[in-house]
Amino acid sequence: MAFNERVFSGVQPTGNLHLGNYLGAIVNFVKLQATHDCIYCVVDLHAITVWQDPAELRKSIREVASAFIAAGIDPKAHIVFNQSQVPEHAELAWVFNCVARLGWLNRMTQFKEKAGKDRENASVGLYAYPSLMAADILVYRATHVPIGEDQKQHLELTRDIAQKFNNDFRTQIEAAGFADGLFFPMAEPLITGPATRVMSLRDGTKKMSKSDPSDNSRINLADDADTIAQKIRKAKTDPEPLPSEEKGLEGRAEADNLVGIYAALAGEQKAAVLSQFGGGQFSAFKAALIDLAVAKLGPIGAEMKRLTDDVTYIDGILADGSARARVLAAETMRSVKEIVGFVGR
Repeated sequence: MAFNERVFSGVQPTGNLHLGNYLGAIVNFVKLQATHDCIYCVVDLHAITVWQDPAELRKSIREVASAFIAAGIDPKAHIVFNQSQVPEHAELAWVFNCVARLGWLNRMTQFKEKAGKDRENASVGLYAYPSLMAADILVYRATHVPIGEDQKQHLELTRDIAQKFNNDFRTQIEAAGFADGLFFPMAEPLITGPATRVMSLRDGTKKMSKSDPSDNSRINLADDADTIAQKIRKAKTDPEPLPSEEKGLEGRAEADNLVGIYAALAGEQKAAVLSQFGGGQFSAFKAALIDLAVAKLGPIGAEMKRLTDDVTYIDGILADGSARARVLAAETMRSVKEIVGFVGR
């Protein structure tokens, strides 16, 4: 069966969207609009797998939606919405909880990392998070998912769940009119761009993160030009000049990170950046990086602020996107209920 090509991806609304989110995800979301039908979701149901302050959560949902639009996502041509407005996500997640096996979820490394040593105190939602992620993708029968390396395992689980559902209910799927017995697609990962992993400005061995206690470790999308400049000037480097070839970046995590950030913002390869700046001191390179970062990120931050302040507009975008998403999600759930054997109205 040929599925309509459709992209789905989501971003958690947990505050402080930063350069890593932008280069690792949002830049690629914008590019994919030209080639695919895209559904971009603010995954607020995922956010509450750990405690969230309700007022801050509401603010963060609007901030992520604003970032999507400020970065160039067209909410009229594609769908931008927040997950909690489409109840079919949670509905399909329950079906998938009954399809997925405990052994599969026990292998999920992200739960182990997030729960830490005090696993008995983690929420059931955090444990079952991958089933909801599978539902997010498959409730739209999406064929492609732009993801970072840290989400590959969850997408593999999504494919396992889709395959098991198709196998378990093959007879019913065919009886419902899906001739080859395939109801859910095997969603493919889209890992694109040179900087899918942006590292901390204070420690090039750690991923840039909103949870890092030092605000100087990251460039937030809401930072103004002066703050961006200050953070780049303070970014950790080493005493050696920049190399002229990529091989010279080996073992130099901070240098590699800054060169990677420049390359991603400029839309170039690292080799091209090094041919321009190789042999020079970091002070000159950082000055060029500041100019580039301010030029690229400054307008996005300003537009984000404008949109976030216009609550009525952003809420209208989310409501419109949710209504359009529900049309697709409800169609999937009608078929799932028939296939599983539920009695409807």
